[in-house]
Amino acid sequence: MPTPDIGPRHPWFAGADTPRVLAHRGLVTAEAAAHGIAENSFAAVAAAHAAGALFVESDCHLTSDGTVVLFHDDDLSRVTGDPRPITEVTVTELSDLMAERGGLITLEQALESFPLTRFNLDVKAAGAAESIGRIVAPHADRVLLASFSDARRRAALDAAEREGDGIRPATSAGKATLARVLRAVVLRSRRLAARALADVDALQIPERQSGIRVLSPRLVDYAHASGVEVHVWTVNAPDDMRRLVALGVDGIVTDHADVALAALA
Repeated sequence: MPTPDIGPRHPWFAGADTPRVLAHRGLVTAEAAAHGIAENSFAAVAAAHAAGALFVESDCHLTSDGTVVLFHDDDLSRVTGDPRPITEVTVTELSDLMAERGGLITLEQALESFPLTRFNLDVKAAGAAESIGRIVAPHADRVLLASFSDARRRAALDAAEREGDGIRPATSAGKATLARVLRAVVLRSRRLAARALADVDALQIPERQSGIRVLSPRLVDYAHASGVEVHVWTVNAPDDMRRLVALGVDGIVTDHADVALAALA
């Protein structure tokens, strides 16, 4: 069922149909994975773009020499087998480690190499927030900043606003904001929900967390009443994608953007 028009849009949302498909850490197909391609690599972002994904979700960390890179984990062990934290690795060292895994991509490279892509960026490290904000400022019309930490996302937003020319990146709620929204849902208070959602453009949530249901029809209703979209992560089964869209969800964050684009066409 089509999502209703829920009000004015930041440019990140404008001119794009819902439901939105957000390519989670880019796109790594089974074939690409078999060849060693890693998530959040240059090849993964390129594959998402080639598949037709307008929105790419990624994560930002800071190397030891101050370069913001697209990388999810705090350390390199899962992706490269190197146990060091990213904060102890130079961008050159990380580039060498990622060379056979699809190639390292820095935040600046991502924004410059894919000028039509809209990025959903998770500020993973407090030390990276200022740099992320400065880098995305010229591209604020096509960037949404997110973080589990409301303080981190606000620090990045503030840096972008100081460096920018009037357009602030879009943003989604951190844990503290989401907790306030969920409290409003339990209390059946649109007023409290609207207050909690006043500074965000999207709620990006799991359907459930630790066995507790997060998504509900009332949450979607309250979010839409405040002009806020609801995006659910991480959804990989087509039947689940269609079910969530039928509930009114505006966006699906998925590891399989190619599958989602076909399922939700």
